[in-house]
Amino acid sequence: MAKPAPESQPAVEADEQGTTTGKGRPTPTRKEREAANLRPLVSNDRKAANREARAKYNEARERARIGMANGEERYLPQRDKGPQRRYVRDYVDARFSVGELMIPVMLLVIVLTIIPDPMIAIVSMAVLWGFFILAVLDCVIAGLVVTKRLKAKFGEDKVEKVRWYTAMRCLQMRPMRLPKPQVKRGQYPA
Repeated sequence: MAKPAPESQPAVEADEQGTTTGKGRPTPTRKEREAANLRPLVSNDRKAANREARAKYNEARERARIGMANGEERYLPQRDKGPQRRYVRDYVDARFSVGELMIPVMLLVIVLTIIPDPMIAIVSMAVLWGFFILAVLDCVIAGLVVTKRLKAKFGEDKVEKVRWYTAMRCLQMRPMRLPKPQVKRGQYPA
């Protein structure tokens, strides 16, 4: 004679004091769990999904743009990362560079060359070349000074090559620099 199948035990058991133990429901089967996790890979409403993805992407880009402008290390491109690059940026932003005036002087020369007088055109080109030489000298001097300060601060053997980085930062107009200047003029880094 076959034994009767034992009845399944309830998921909740009561102990002597009458308190219940257990989770209060039966364990879901694998089929039930897979059905609960099942969702389409692509939404049925493609336009809404694209709109949501674009909004999420734009929000991340805006956060990265603001972070980069503020000089947050994790949002900076590789060329701007590190304590030595931050020191160079702070040093260059604290000083006045002749190269900052390069774009306005070039625009002025373009306007002056429109004037039909050849003497004005010759003088304006000579002034432009003189200004260009001054800007290059200023960049070279800034690079040498920054390298010397970096050696004093970080050690002779740990200094990165930063002269080109210094020169490029010196040639940019202060409002157009990215990351934005974090120090005021005259606030040289320690």
